[in-house]
Amino acid sequence: QVQLVESGGGLVQPGGSLRLSCVASINIFSFAAVGWYRQAPGKERELVASIAVGGIINYADSVKDRFTISRDMKNAAYLRMNNLKPEDTAVYYCKTFYRSRDLWGQGTQVTVSS
Repeated sequence: QVQLVESGGGLVQPGGSLRLSCVASINIFSFAAVGWYRQAPGKERELVASIAVGGIINYADSVKDRFTISRDMKNAAYLRMNNLKPEDTAVYYCKTFYRSRDLWGQGTQVTVSS
């Protein structure tokens, strides 16, 4: 069974940076799309950034020019987050699509607070 494991979350002050990692148990990112999502308390899960199979990248308006998504074309994807704001506080998840089903990681908590 393919698994995704996120890491890199933590507590950071406003204006700080974090780099999230998503590691898969197989080299899935050589052929599958990947997305980073987040869910804040009391809110719905939202797409933050994604890389399509063909390599097209999209960002939510709220994170453009601050977040950067990337992948190594093997088994890892990343989300570099700069100039973090309190409203970025959420659990961050990576997701991919494999054998006709969505695969999610367990999430990593990001808290932006002074």
